[in-house]
Parts: sequence; C-alpha cells; structure tokens
Amino acid sequence: MSMRFDEQFLKGALSQVSLISKYFPKDIQFGIDSRIIKPGEIFVAIEGENFDGHKAIEDALKRGASGVFLKESKKHILKNIDKKLLENKLIVAVDNTVDALVKMATLWRTQFDYPVVAITGSVGKTSTKEMISNILKKNKTEHIASFGNQNTQIGVSLNVLKMRKNHKAAIFELGISKRGDMECLVTILKPTTSVITCVGHAHMEGLGSLADIASEKRKVFTHFTHESIGVVNGDQPVLADVGYNHPVIKFGSKTTNQVQARKITVSDGKINFVMKIYNKKYTVILDSAHAGAVYNALAASVVGHLLQVPDTDIIAGIQVPVAFEGRFEKKEITKNRGILISDCYNASPESMKEALLAMEKIDSKSKKIAVLGDMLELGVNSPFWHRQLGRILRKTPSLKHVLLVGDMVSWTKKTLPIGVEAQHVKDWKEAIKELESMLGQESDKELLVLVKGSNSMNLFNVVKHFTH
Repeated sequence: MSMRFDEQFLKGALSQVSLISKYFPKDIQFGIDSRIIKPGEIFVAIEGENFDGHKAIEDALKRGASGVFLKESKKHILKNIDKKLLENKLIVAVDNTVDALVKMATLWRTQFDYPVVAITGSVGKTSTKEMISNILKKNKTEHIASFGNQNTQIGVSLNVLKMRKNHKAAIFELGISKRGDMECLVTILKPTTSVITCVGHAHMEGLGSLADIASEKRKVFTHFTHESIGVVNGDQPVLADVGYNHPVIKFGSKTTNQVQARKITVSDGKINFVMKIYNKKYTVILDSAHAGAVYNALAASVVGHLLQVPDTDIIAGIQVPVAFEGRFEKKEITKNRGILISDCYNASPESMKEALLAMEKIDSKSKKIAVLGDMLELGVNSPFWHRQLGRILRKTPSLKHVLLVGDMVSWTKKTLPIGVEAQHVKDWKEAIKELESMLGQESDKELLVLVKGSNSMNLFNVVKHFTH
C-alpha cells in the first residue's frame, strides 16, 4: 500500500479537519520555523512557550511555503494576509497543530516495512546516527537519517513524514526529558531495531534516578515484534544485567560483548583500537580524542551488521569524521591565540568527565584552560555532582586554569585539586571578559581552551566571541 498525501489521507489521520483550500502539493515536506522554511514545504503553525507560529504564517508564505496548517480557533488570521499569497496553497485548520502532525506521521509510518532504527541514550545519539548513515552511504544504501538533533515528538514526526518508498532503511534519534516521552515517540515511530547508547545522569529532575532513567530508555523496545532486535551498551550493568523479551546485542569494551573495542590507545588527537565484530577483528582509527566516539562507533557497527552491510563498509563508514556544532568541536581562536573546543551543546556529569579526559589526552606545549558552566536538571543531587566535577580534575594534571561559570559550580570550586587556578563568574558575559584577560593578545597556536556547560548557560556566546 502506497499512500498519497491527499484529502483521503488527511481525513483518515485526523478526526477533526477543515480544508479551507485543497491545493495539494505533489511531494510533501513540512516545516515549523518560518525563518528556514524551504520553498514547497508546508508550514505548521505551532504555539510555543516563547512564540506563536501563527504570527509567522505570512512570512512562511512569502518564503514560498506550499501550504499552512493552523488552529481552527485562529482562522481569522487568514483575513489579514494578502490574498495572492494564499492562491494555489493547501490551507488546513485543525484543533491542535502538534496533535495533527503526530497523527499524520503515525499513519504515514504504517506504509513502510523496511528497517527503522531508533537511537536513544544520555549521550552519543546524533553521532551514532550519523555514523550509521555514513556506513549506509559507503554501502550505497538509499536511506533517510533524521535531520540534526530533531529528536522530540515534533522532530520525529517531521522526519517520519520524509520517509519514502525508495528508501531501504530509516535512522532516527529519540530524546526524552520526562516520564512518558519515550512511549509517545515509539508509538509514532514503531522502530524495528532500537539502540541505547548509554545511560547517564541527565534530565534527572524529569526522569529520576539512574535506574529510573534506564527504565524509561528501555521503553524504546515497547513496540517490538518477534523479529525485532535491541542493541545496548554491555559495559553498563543497568542495561546489560536486565532480562529482555527479545534478542539483544551488546557492545562495549568487556569481553562479554558481541561487538568489542580492544587495545584502545590515544595519540595525536586520534583513537586507535581493535574492533571485534563477533569473532572477526579489524583495526580502527577515529579522528577524535573523545572516548565516547569509540562507543558510538561500536553501536553503529552493530546496526550496520544487523542491516547486513559488509564489514569492510562498516569499518570505512565509522572512520569518516563526524563533527557537530557545539559537540567537542575544534575551532581556531581569533588572532592565532590557540584552539577552542566547543562542547556547550549540553552537559551531564558523564559528558563533563569525558570531555575533560579527552582534553587531557590532547598534546599541547602551552597552557590548557577549561571554561565550565553549571550542569542543569540534576535535581536534588546537583551539589554532589558539581563537587564530583572538581574531583574529576585530579585526573587531568595538564589542566592548570579553570574558569567556572554560574551558581552550582561554586560547589566545584571547593573540591578543585591543589595547584589549579580558578576564577568564578556568574554568567557568560563575565566569562568573556575574564577569558579575554587570561588569553591576552599574543599568538599561541598550542594554547587549548575547552568550553562546556548546559545549553541554557549560553556558553555558545563565549565560543562565538573568541572564534572566527
């Protein structure tokens, strides 16, 4: 069965729908941000906490949107829009635009029977997804990989609606921040293979303890059939030592895992290791000093193996460099003053530790500076985890200068090792001033600065200020 996006589809997906204009585009794509909407995409106006998309309908149409989904209660907005902009457009009114998007995606998904892979975990989702995509590209397998880090109910729905008959596989990442999120996501996606990269202390306010987080992540297996296979980090007991109702393949550094990394070494900013895929061994070199890259490569390799990709393409695919904005991304500091590593997309105790240890492994004859912001959403245990952060710095002897940003990092300052110079500022604006004086104006290509903290700390402003 091949569905067409038409009136029949809409009425099958949505119980309450009003078609104001029935001009259906030949190929459907949806967008929710009028600023980046592409010509031909249908604009879905969503009421957010900070902005109401209904205010951007005219802007979306001016940018070439082929149609609009809006709330029934806001149809009056159309009267104030130039009639020419509304000509030959699909205009649909619904009770709730987010619900409509989810219901359309859920129905659209039912027509595809090729493998659909879901990737979740506290860290490594996007990198693992991109590595799987690189494996499939090496194998010349037509596929869809969800865009960027669109891993919420809205993001997953937008990407499901991009699935097509010519694809042979689809790869999605799923992100959760509170109980119940995962069930919503897998109800839309119904993955045939699911991966849990790892479980860490993230979103603890919304998800609870580590065991609670693991339990919530394992709901990614909820809609499995008798043919489905799970993939989990076998080095974490909270994932490995659990009874599953379906087959599970484990990856990690332990010998009990089916896919393993052995003899891991780091030199010159690269990781070398021997990968075992069941009983076959391969040498792998990753263009990263970050230990998380090894686990991402292992998880991606398991999925490649399950998708019956030859090992040669798997090894070639995982070795393609994967870089993302704000995720251990190296940038040049202006005026040749060194290298800045931007890792301020988000922060948890585990990702903080991995970033600091990765920085330690990068050779530098000059000084190393870490700009560390608060780790948010850690709940009542937040002081404990921030004290632990200070203790982690005992494992990074080459790091002598720390700039702490925010409130909770005052706990970190109390546990810093002797010999580490520390400044404490309240926000990113003060951090820029302090770091500017620490760097000075002299050229120093060897100098290394790590910037890491939770997204809401806005440390990306520090990165923007100091890099090209």
